[in-house]
Amino acid sequence: MMENIPVIKLGLVAVSRDCFPIALSEKRRAAIAEKCGQKKLDFVEIKTTVENEKDMLKAVEELNAAGCNAACVFLGNFGPETPETLIARYFDGPVMFVAAAEGDGDMINGRGDAYCGMLNCSYNLGMRHLKGYIPEYPVGNAEELADKIAEFIPIARVIVGLKNLKIITFGPRPQDFFACNAPIKGLYELGIEIEENSELDLLVSYKEHAGDKRIPAVCEDMKKEMGEGKYYDDMLERMAQFELTLLDWAEAHKGARKYVAFADKCWPAFPSQFGFEPCYVNSRLASRGMPVSCEVDIYGCLSEYIGACLTGDAVTLLDINNSVPEYIYDKDIKGKFDYTLHDTFMGFHCGNTPSCKMCADRAIKYQLIQHRLLEPEGSEPDFTRGTLEGDIAAGPITFYRLQCDSEGDVRAYLAEGEVLPVATQSFGGIGIFAIKEMGRFYRHVLVQKRYPHHGAVAFAHCGKLLFEVFKYLGVKDIAWNQPKNLPYPTENPWA
Repeated sequence: MMENIPVIKLGLVAVSRDCFPIALSEKRRAAIAEKCGQKKLDFVEIKTTVENEKDMLKAVEELNAAGCNAACVFLGNFGPETPETLIARYFDGPVMFVAAAEGDGDMINGRGDAYCGMLNCSYNLGMRHLKGYIPEYPVGNAEELADKIAEFIPIARVIVGLKNLKIITFGPRPQDFFACNAPIKGLYELGIEIEENSELDLLVSYKEHAGDKRIPAVCEDMKKEMGEGKYYDDMLERMAQFELTLLDWAEAHKGARKYVAFADKCWPAFPSQFGFEPCYVNSRLASRGMPVSCEVDIYGCLSEYIGACLTGDAVTLLDINNSVPEYIYDKDIKGKFDYTLHDTFMGFHCGNTPSCKMCADRAIKYQLIQHRLLEPEGSEPDFTRGTLEGDIAAGPITFYRLQCDSEGDVRAYLAEGEVLPVATQSFGGIGIFAIKEMGRFYRHVLVQKRYPHHGAVAFAHCGKLLFEVFKYLGVKDIAWNQPKNLPYPTENPWA
């Protein structure tokens, strides 16, 4: 259950130019409301039709009184340019602007000219430096506009979520993982709060949770989630204690914000001092809409949270890790799936992917790399246990990241693809990913634009809405996996 993301209640506001019949906007608003009702959207039809600034203030009052946290301004006719755009100033939430298509009346008294009005609406938003969401094609009939409103709701969920988000970190970014370092300036520009803490703060809080009365219930929930034989019984109490530590810290430290996500340092000191690897606990919180990113990856955490809000589903953070061996490609992919070898790669992390997104044989195991590094050679794994390992389940994905670069500029990438139903023959939480033209995307976006190795994964094709989110956030550089007939600026045409 997603517990850490907003629930959107949208208000539908019609506007009308005073030289056009107000009844035209109201009739068209009612038609949209009927379609929204049929789609079971959580919305309120605002009864004040806005013709002037006083109407605008009254409509905003109605939005607030109804508990709306997002709005759709509907130009039922040409619309009043000043009042309609001022809704975006006076209403404290994301606002969408759409316009009516003709066809529901005669072309004398039933023509609204909203196609024209949308141009001036956009022009006025720009002059006032106001932000409004305008879909790719913002004009339509009642059915079409109801569909656009349905698409706006998850976008609004992201915007409201980020506005009320605090990212809490524990520990400095690891010395040899500079790729996870990034200026926090971009967070403030996006309106996100951050609280940075020491690993010692987390350890002290963890020890204070020893013997917590809630631990047995969390242990039972972990057993139920994993199933018999898929966990270390002697580890459950420690992991449950840590889960409660993070949840209590989030509640105590969210301050003026409503939502929390974490970016935690998980090695090398963590396992020996806490007595386990935190990966499984991190996966459980991610499945509830509270991502806990690895290696203090702040922008990875932010990217995960965006995906959770957009899809209303669990997400993960993975290394863009290794190429697929030719022997696996030749045996299990070639001729069976429409991908070249360079379209494929393996996404991996130690074990932070939620169990609901993994194959049925997933289990809590130990971190092989840390075991080699931190525990005696030839010994049985001890405190390096706690990773959730197995192959990631096949299905559609969107691989993406929002990043603040070394110059302080926020940029993003996204690419739709899938996890293939092919065994990885490897360790960790891992899957074989396939994205069209991944080889070129890897070179001319990920390498060329100096993105770090971590990417967020949403388990759905959500590129269309994610692109709109990035645009709304003001991201100027949004990269995607371009087809061969659309070369990248840095691509060698003779290569």
